[in-house]
Amino acid sequence: MDLETLIDDVIDREGGFVDDPADPGGATCWGVTRAVARANGYAGDMRAYPRAAAVDVYRRLYWSAPGFDRVATRAPHLAADLFDTAVNMGAAVATGFLQRTLNALNRGGRDYPDRPVDGKITDQTLAALDAFLAHRAPGGEAVLVKAIEALQGERYLTLAEHRPADEAFLYGWLANRIG
Repeated sequence: MDLETLIDDVIDREGGFVDDPADPGGATCWGVTRAVARANGYAGDMRAYPRAAAVDVYRRLYWSAPGFDRVATRAPHLAADLFDTAVNMGAAVATGFLQRTLNALNRGGRDYPDRPVDGKITDQTLAALDAFLAHRAPGGEAVLVKAIEALQGERYLTLAEHRPADEAFLYGWLANRIG
């Protein structure tokens, strides 16, 4: 799993310019919202948002800044799933899913202590991940990915239940973001 392929896959899935009135994110291009583009220095029309700018945003905000590059050295498939979840839900949500899952899978603290669910990849989070992977090899990484995808799916369902306009996106979220 190399980062360039992950980014290309996200951009392919998200497509070019979209301004769906049902999407609270508003105008997007390559999956980057107008608000994110503006926060990162782009002032032009979103229809002309450069693909290279989107690649940079994905690399910086959804891979390096949250620390998924550090996860990738231990569990590349998990890091890829966290990246995709972060793009769609935010890095803190994706990291929180990992932290919750690690806490729930530590066998009552016997394998490693619970860690704060703070939405940040900290040294504590990485220590818990290392311990989990050591105790649950060889299938541990796949179980973490399944658990995070289960949380992601549940969140999508909740969004659609609480905001009927999101029902228009639910099928695509489940088809393209889970598994």
